Amino acid sequence: MPLDTTEIKLLRLLQDDGRVTNQQLADKAGMSASPCWRKVRRLEDDNVIQGYRAVLNRKKIGLGVMVFIRVTIDSHSEAEARKFEEEVTALEDVVACYSIGGDADFLLQVVASSLDTYADFAMSVVRRLPGIKEMQSMFVLKEIKPLTAYPVKKQV
Repeated sequence: MPLDTTEIKLLRLLQDDGRVTNQQLADKAGMSASPCWRKVRRLEDDNVIQGYRAVLNRKKIGLGVMVFIRVTIDSHSEAEARKFEEEVTALEDVVACYSIGGDADFLLQVVASSLDTYADFAMSVVRRLPGIKEMQSMFVLKEIKPLTAYPVKKQV
């Protein structure tokens, strides 16, 4: 969906502060409140804006360990992949999961309170997921640029 300049500005502003009032958003975007509200509602209706949430400091809520797990599954059948996806989606400690190309099939992002907690989770939960052939853990030593917002640009 092509975005106009005003929509791009609104999306950038909302990614910076999802709690901004409609009037504040309109002022920052240089427009009046009613058209601003209509544009934001259309972006929500078109599923460009999928929701609003608080961004938490994971360390302050006791999740000091972050790990990426590369997973290769035994079979590449659609049913096998779907079963794996369903199981992973239900795991609270897996905060993101991506189907990837290359030498692995999935990339999981996992958080834990400690290395011991992660080890227990990896061996008793992840290792037992259906169809896992191989898994490799990569521990985050330092977050340099965590995801905070997507770059919203004019599409050419």
